Amino acid sequence: MSEAKKLQKEAMQVLKDTSRTFYIPISLLEPTLKKTVASAYLCMRAIDEIEDHEQLKPETKQNLLNAISTLLKDNFDATKYRGLLEQHEAILPEVTLRLGDWITVCPNGIVEKVKESTSVMASGMADWARKDWCIKSKEELDDYTYYVAGLVGVMLSDIWKWYDNTETDKELAIAFGRGLQSVNILRNQQEDQVRGVSFMPDDWNRDDMFHYATTNLSLADEYMKDIKNRNILLFCKIPLALANKTLKALKNGREKISRNEVEAIVEQATK
Repeated sequence: MSEAKKLQKEAMQVLKDTSRTFYIPISLLEPTLKKTVASAYLCMRAIDEIEDHEQLKPETKQNLLNAISTLLKDNFDATKYRGLLEQHEAILPEVTLRLGDWITVCPNGIVEKVKESTSVMASGMADWARKDWCIKSKEELDDYTYYVAGLVGVMLSDIWKWYDNTETDKELAIAFGRGLQSVNILRNQQEDQVRGVSFMPDDWNRDDMFHYATTNLSLADEYMKDIKNRNILLFCKIPLALANKTLKALKNGREKISRNEVEAIVEQATK
């Protein structure tokens, strides 16, 4: 097996270990898109694990994320990157330690766009680490969800455009990301409170966040109307259907949806 093929195989395995939600739709993409979206997702997940890490201090997160953002703006130096993480290596996951590999897997024609979006994300996450994730208003929630999830939508829109000239609305792509992220915020609310973090604006209750999630997920439906490629459409349909089903379960007092429900959603989407 060639080094490139070996890396691709490892990327899919790390993806499977890292994200139940995105592994399924990515694995259903045709080979070029599968390789591209998997590597792009792993790049963003690599820095997300730093932003989310329970053992790293906010100041450490801010410094690491700013430094990574700078590295991504140039010819990415994997050795410098590993040096940056060296003293935290024991507590960081494989997906983060191997950012250089995920960049290598990404095809030449789109890798710069992926690096650019990931760099902007890292910089935005660093800023929110500096603010200690203190969200006071809807505007601040919009800003936070843009950096941690809306940029995934922007990056995917760039990939669709590169792949077969599929044009999508960037603002709707951002809303798609915000919708998925707000479902995560609702799902993890108690867990976050235990560690002293709240992503709810000051004057909001849970119903306000449900409204925010529903509004953004309905814009995700609009986003998909521009997509004619059936393979890309299938990829988008699955996380949206999972998010809507999870939102319904949360409204009914359940913590998450079952594996059987996930399988039923995937089966329905792939018919």
